[in-house]
Amino acid sequence: MTAASAAAGLVNAVAGGGTLLTFPALMLAGLSPVTANATSTVALWPGQISSVWAYRRHIEEERHRALVLGLPALLGGALGSVLLLALPEKAFAAVVPWLILFACALLALQGPIRRAVGHQVAGNHPVALWIIQFLISVYGGYFGAGIGILMLAAMGILLPSSLQHANALKVLFALLTNGVACVLFLAWGKVDPPLAALMAVASLVGGWAGAHLAQRLPPAGMKAFAIAIGLFAAAKFFW
Repeated sequence: MTAASAAAGLVNAVAGGGTLLTFPALMLAGLSPVTANATSTVALWPGQISSVWAYRRHIEEERHRALVLGLPALLGGALGSVLLLALPEKAFAAVVPWLILFACALLALQGPIRRAVGHQVAGNHPVALWIIQFLISVYGGYFGAGIGILMLAAMGILLPSSLQHANALKVLFALLTNGVACVLFLAWGKVDPPLAALMAVASLVGGWAGAHLAQRLPPAGMKAFAIAIGLFAAAKFFW
């Protein structure tokens, strides 16, 4: 479990999709779908803190956008988390395989998405970006796998900033979305605290390492592994 958490923290910083490593591992450990999702979110959050710290200079340069778009990230994350907690667990179990397949598709298409992000649309689109950020964060609060890729694509296309600045904002907004989700999941008692604490330490190390090695490590292998794990988990749900 600690190995999956460390790998997930690193994958989130390098390629995205770390949830596809921890969520199936927690399910195999016997946790219910909602508890596995909540525990995974809490466990991976420290890794996002270390990634935000690594990008602090870029975030400071985008502090105005960080403040403006931080609100929909918080609101969307809260709404998505409430939906997860309020809806019947069997409803979440029914949509989980489809959400996992969606996240796998995002990872598989990460290359084309990044190339599309490279061709940015000139000018700002604050209203559209606010709405898109909110919707992505709702999904993030509910399940979360792949939100980083969605955020990077949205900000890279709609903001006249460099890809590095878009990625820095993505890391920050993912931290905010998952942060409010963590608070609600813990308050509602949907987290396995001992397991989450153990995994969080490994995630912190993985996130720190991934943020510093992202420019030197080829993400293709880790991305393929995460997709394979996700497809295996989805198949188990369908069967």
